[in-house]
Amino acid sequence: MAYSIEQDRARDPFGNYRYRIYKDGVLVANYWHDYRGDEHGIEFVGGSVQHSPMGRITDFIAGGGPKPLELSERGVAYMEQQT
Repeated sequence: MAYSIEQDRARDPFGNYRYRIYKDGVLVANYWHDYRGDEHGIEFVGGSVQHSPMGRITDFIAGGGPKPLELSERGVAYMEQQT
């Protein structure tokens, strides 16, 4: 099963960065983090919400900047347990 993640172009009203996570092309969750990366959370399509699902954002997301954005290995393992 393949996961992909894409960042929303605009921030939410609180200035948080938002992402959509897809599993085999189907939306399964929305992920967010604050501008400093201190706070983060995930909301699954079924309604379940978890704050700070993993230690740090970099434990969940890899890439960014010049590299493509993707879930880290730990992020994929976490998603496999949740979906």
